[in-house]
Amino acid sequence: MIRVLVVEDDPVAAEAHRTYVERVAGFTVAAVVHSGAEALRFFERDTADLVLLDFYLPDTHGLAVCRALRAAGNLVDVIAVTSARDLAVVKAAVSVGIVQYLIKPFTFASLRDKLDRYAKFRESFGETGEVGQSEVDRAFAALRSPVATALPKGMSGQTLDAVVSALRDEPDGLSAGAAATATGVSRVTARRYLEYLADNGLARREPRYGQVGRPEVWYRAVN
Repeated sequence: MIRVLVVEDDPVAAEAHRTYVERVAGFTVAAVVHSGAEALRFFERDTADLVLLDFYLPDTHGLAVCRALRAAGNLVDVIAVTSARDLAVVKAAVSVGIVQYLIKPFTFASLRDKLDRYAKFRESFGETGEVGQSEVDRAFAALRSPVATALPKGMSGQTLDAVVSALRDEPDGLSAGAAATATGVSRVTARRYLEYLADNGLARREPRYGQVGRPEVWYRAVN
């Protein structure tokens, strides 16, 4: 079993990450902590194979946690699970040896894909000994996901990002019509993306009743 340390300050998100990891065969959660200091203390007394690391922690930045681990000689693998999209942050993540980068909000399918590929990466190398170029190439290829595999056919990441952004800007939620107006897509398209978010736990459906007729479904972002 691959032991995973979840580092996430938001209790709801932390529990969701724990549940997601436990649903993937071959993985188990070693612990859940909510700050950088707790993560470092965990490794003083225990071990893990992989860290799911949020960057915006209450006491420090996730990159600082990585640097502290490396300075202590700890080479544990890390998957960044963060809303940080700044190119400088992404480059810094590569420089400290982060093996995967998952941008919030994400679906279970997206995390499962990262974990499955990480498991294949580990399997590509034997326990000891030397490897050739082909083995190295195969191992690193295992970490790379084909483009757009996490989304159903016909859906684009750009449109999904636009719908997610529109939901975040409206704490009271959006109808499909309002989302269409905010993003410039058709009502049918907006509803498809909103339903996708709701099906994957990233949005919540809320019926709104008017004076007559059937209730209209509104969608509210889930952190």
